[in-house]
Amino acid sequence: MITKVRVVETPTYLDSERGILSWLLTTDHKRICILYLVTITVFFVIGGLAAFLMRLELATPVSDLVQPETYNKLFTAHGIIMVWFFLVPSIPATLGNFLIPIMIGAKDVAFPKLNLGSFYVFLMGALLTLYAIARGGIDTGWTFYTPFSTLYSTTYVQAAGLGIFIVGFSSIMTGLNFIVTVHTMRAPGMSWFRLPLFVWANYATSIVMVLATPVLAITMLMMVVERVFGIGIFSPELGGDPLLFQHLFWFYSHPAVYIMILPSMGVISELVAAFSRRRVFGYKFMVYSIMGIAVVGFLVWGHHMFVAGISVYSAMTFSVLSFAVAVPSAIKVFNWSATLYKGSISLDTPMLYAMGFIGLFTIGGMTGLFLAALGIDVHVTDTYFVVAHFHYIMVGGAIMGYLGGLHYWWPKMSGKLYPELLAKASALTIFIGFNLTFFPQFVLGWLGMPRRYAAYPPEFQFLHIVSTAGATVLGVGYLLPLLYLTWSWKFGKPAGNNPWRATGLEWQTTSPPPKHNFDVTPVVTHEAYDYSGMREELRLV
Repeated sequence: MITKVRVVETPTYLDSERGILSWLLTTDHKRICILYLVTITVFFVIGGLAAFLMRLELATPVSDLVQPETYNKLFTAHGIIMVWFFLVPSIPATLGNFLIPIMIGAKDVAFPKLNLGSFYVFLMGALLTLYAIARGGIDTGWTFYTPFSTLYSTTYVQAAGLGIFIVGFSSIMTGLNFIVTVHTMRAPGMSWFRLPLFVWANYATSIVMVLATPVLAITMLMMVVERVFGIGIFSPELGGDPLLFQHLFWFYSHPAVYIMILPSMGVISELVAAFSRRRVFGYKFMVYSIMGIAVVGFLVWGHHMFVAGISVYSAMTFSVLSFAVAVPSAIKVFNWSATLYKGSISLDTPMLYAMGFIGLFTIGGMTGLFLAALGIDVHVTDTYFVVAHFHYIMVGGAIMGYLGGLHYWWPKMSGKLYPELLAKASALTIFIGFNLTFFPQFVLGWLGMPRRYAAYPPEFQFLHIVSTAGATVLGVGYLLPLLYLTWSWKFGKPAGNNPWRATGLEWQTTSPPPKHNFDVTPVVTHEAYDYSGMREELRLV
């Protein structure tokens, strides 16, 4: 637990320098968070519109809204934008950027200029890919499977591949910055096992970013080189191996699932502790499970290739490892549940998102075991079952965690409160709309409906109509936070320094924080999440 802190009226990061140029050239980690936040919100809207057009098309069995070629470009744009330009940077680049230095008692990240550089590298790569989408689109799917992406597609694959190659460097820069920051800039007394689990989760994510992202980057570059110069790397016609592309792509892209979900797990740990007024049950086991997910996540990429032609022995090995990676995830769900047990629970908006995350992530994880089983995976590969599973993890998990964290720390970021009743209504709308959208897709996939098709047999129409109606409800749920959070930034009531009465260093500075976070260096004397009696356990020197 943390004591009351002497608050000195100093200019906040919002007030310290004014003008657009001061924002575009800032090295303040909090302002860079806001730059990322605005940028990825724009990408989320674009990716969401592509998804909504797909769902409208799928409301009828025939291609009567868009042509099949356009549909291919829509789901490719949706996947590329949502995965690489929203989900991967969603928490590390925004909440991570804002909170990690404050949570460990530092004045900034270790490399402030590198932090700003990572934003512009991200923006450069994302805009290049948007250029490819605007000029004519990409029809390969977000996985860019070869040889289709290297020989047969006539769309703007090169520009999109180079854009993703460039964005990869942004992830590496951010991950390196966080690793060095956590290792070298912790406040006195902030030992490793006093770190908030949000910091642990982003630290593990940063390791995955630094180790895995170069593999994707070089794979995208080789794809572009083969396409431009005709050098045989992946295409059989040129002497290449298409399975090599899949191995390289999924070696990154399955750990990328944990890049997207681990930070959300850190957010949920903070929310469960704060709104149940209890220390996280089994704190050290939670730390070990976070690091375990990061390590084992590198060993399970082959379960994406059970029908791609790998040997049965390799498939059996990857199947066992895929079951094993579920263990640390199950530990986290169990420990969150144990933390809630006999807690003093308050159902504020962030807690609603946390509860939604736990339920939806559990469904996503359990259906992942279906895909880890060889016999079932062969039946449901490339069906809507996989679409539903992926979205229960990514939308039901990663985005619910992101929105929960955004609502939890919004008073700290903006200094303002949002309308709580409207926020709760939005959280419930998202939960209902999400399940209406994606649960029918489990049934569609089990019945054999393949994904990525603009037309389908008429007997599947009812479930598609339900899914499209759910997507409409989900879209409304996502629109509401965009409106009321923007409104609250200017017109919301003052939040105070600690509206949730939570522990953690971030709640011991002003809202919004001053430019250098703390007027004096904090000294940590007690463990994380010490809610016992709300004792005052931090002194500043």
